[in-house]
Amino acid sequence: MRLRSLTLIIVATSALLTASAAAASAAETDVDDFDFSSWESTFEVGMDADGRATLHATETRVAEFPESDQNRGIVAGYPERYQGASLDTRILSVRDENGDDVPYETEEDDGMLYVLTGTDDYVHGSTTYVIEYEMRDVILAASQTKVDEFYWDLLPLDSTQDIGRFDATVRFDESLAPHLTGDAACYQGPQGSTDRCDIDRSGETFTVAADALSAGEGVTVAIALEPGTVTQPPARLPNPATDVLPYAVGGAAALLGIGGWVATAMMVRRRRRGTGIVVAQYDVPDAMPPLLASTIIPGAKNPLTAQIIHLAVRGMLRLEDIPEEGQKKRRPRLRRLDAPIPDPIDGRSLKALFGSDETGIVMKMPKNSKAFAGRIQSLLKASSKEAGKRGWTEKVGSTTARVIASIALIAFAGMLGLAVWSAIQGRESAAPLLFVTLLVGVFVIISSVVAFRRHTVLTREGALQLEYLEGVREFIRVAEADRLRMLQSYSGAERRSDGGVDVIHVYERLLPYAILFGEESEWGRVLENMYAQYERHPGWIDGNSYYIVSRVALLSSATRTSSTYSSPSGGSSSGFGGSSGGGFSGGGGGGGFSGGR
Repeated sequence: MRLRSLTLIIVATSALLTASAAAASAAETDVDDFDFSSWESTFEVGMDADGRATLHATETRVAEFPESDQNRGIVAGYPERYQGASLDTRILSVRDENGDDVPYETEEDDGMLYVLTGTDDYVHGSTTYVIEYEMRDVILAASQTKVDEFYWDLLPLDSTQDIGRFDATVRFDESLAPHLTGDAACYQGPQGSTDRCDIDRSGETFTVAADALSAGEGVTVAIALEPGTVTQPPARLPNPATDVLPYAVGGAAALLGIGGWVATAMMVRRRRRGTGIVVAQYDVPDAMPPLLASTIIPGAKNPLTAQIIHLAVRGMLRLEDIPEEGQKKRRPRLRRLDAPIPDPIDGRSLKALFGSDETGIVMKMPKNSKAFAGRIQSLLKASSKEAGKRGWTEKVGSTTARVIASIALIAFAGMLGLAVWSAIQGRESAAPLLFVTLLVGVFVIISSVVAFRRHTVLTREGALQLEYLEGVREFIRVAEADRLRMLQSYSGAERRSDGGVDVIHVYERLLPYAILFGEESEWGRVLENMYAQYERHPGWIDGNSYYIVSRVALLSSATRTSSTYSSPSGGSSSGFGGSSGGGFSGGGGGGGFSGGR
C-alpha cells in the first residue's frame, strides 16, 4: 500500500515538473514581452542634386529586458516602399550608448527591411540601441491640398511594446526650409486615430513629445511645403504607358470580344433565313413532331410538354386528370394507348415517358426521379441528333468571329504585358490595373471560346422548315375570322370538309406547337370555345373537366418538376493633406515594425 502511494506521488510530481518546464519554455519564447523606457528619434529631411527628398534618421531606443534569459536583442522593421516608389532604405549602423557597434543582420520580407540585433547571447535589463538609416523620396505631392508634404509615422504601430517617453525632432535643411508653408499637424493614437497632439516649431525644426504610449499607439506628423518643392520619383509621376494605355488596349480587347460574340450570333441568325417569305399554315406534317420542331425554333418553350400534348391529341396516350382520394392537388397521369406512331421521335418519346413499349400502361408524372430525368435527357439529345440526320442542322464556325477573337486575344496579351510591367515598376496603379486585367481576360477568353467553337445552325432545308413553322405561328396568332377563311379556302376545303368537327381537329393538332411558341393560353381558350360551341369533349383528356389551359399548365408544371433539362437551341494616388488637419495616426509613410528577438 505504501509502495503504491509512493508511486502516485512520484507520478504527480513528475507531471507538475513537466508542466512547469513547459510554462517556463513558453515564457522564454515570448520575446516581445518587454518595454521601452525611452525612444528618441531625429529626422533630417533634405534634398539631393536631382531635387528629390532625402531622409537621414537616428533612433535611440532604450529597451527594458527581463533578467531572465528571454531576449537576445530587438527587431526593427522599416518600409522599403512608399506610395508606389522605392524608398531605397539603407541601414548605416547600429550602436550602443557608448558608440560601440552592436552586431546585427538584415532581412527583407513583404516590403519591409528588418534589422535583427544581437548575437546568441542573452541581454538583460536596460539596453540601448542607436539605429541610423537613410531613405529617399519621403515627401509627397498631395493631390487634394496642392502642397508637398512630409507625412510621416514616427513610430511603428505594429508593435507590442509600451513606450515610457517618446521625443522626436524633424529638421529640414537649408534647401527646404525656405519652402515651409507653416502648416503642420500631429496625430497620436492607434491606427486611424484623428486625436491631435502638440507639435512645436523653431525655424526649420519641429519637435513632438509624448509620455506613456501604449503598445500599438503611434505618433504621426504632417508638415507642408510649397507645391513643387521636390521632384517626385518616376513611379509616382503620370505615365500614359502604365496608367492609360493598358486600359485603352483592354477596352479594345473587350470590344473585340463583344464583336466576336455578335459575329457568331449574326452567323447563326443568318442561317435561319430560307426564302424570306412566311405563309400562314394550318397543319404540320407527321415528320415534324414538336420535340423535333423545338430543335430549329429559336427559344422554343416547354418542348417536353408540347410533345406529350402532341402524343395525346394524336391518340397515342390519354391524359387522365381524375383527382385521387385524400389529395388536394391533382397530378396528371398518362395512359399509353394502342395507336399508329407517325414518326420515330414519337416512338422514342413514348418509351422515354413510360419506360416500355407496352400499351395500356398508366404512369403518374413523377416529382423527382433520376431514372425519368435520365430518359428525358437522352430523348432530348436524340432529337437534336435526329435534326442533324435529317439535314436540318449542322455544326459550323464563323470565320469572321474567329478572326475578331484572335485580334482580341492579341490585344489582351498586350494589356497583360503592360500590367506586368506596371507591377514590376512598383506603380501604385498596378493593383487595380491587374484586377481589371483579370476581368478583361476572363471575358475575352469566354468570348473567344464562343467564337472559335462550332455552333449548331440551320441548313438550307432546316431554314425552309423553320419558315413553315413560322407560318403555323402566324395561323395561331391571326383572328378567328381569318383562320376560318383559310380553312374554307380551296385547298383547305379539300382536306377539311366536315365543318366544326374538323376545325376542332385542326386546332387540337396545333395546340402542341402553340406551346412551343408560348401561345398555349390563347390557343387553349380558342379550343375551349370550340368544344363548347359544338358540345364536344376532348377525347385525349379523361377527367371531370376539360379546361384546356389549366390542364396544359398543370402538365407543364409536372414535367418541369419531374426532370431537369434544357431546351435544344434553335441554332444555337491618393490624396493626403494631413498638415491642414485632415490626417490621422498611421496615415503617412515610415512606421515599420518593432519587436523582440
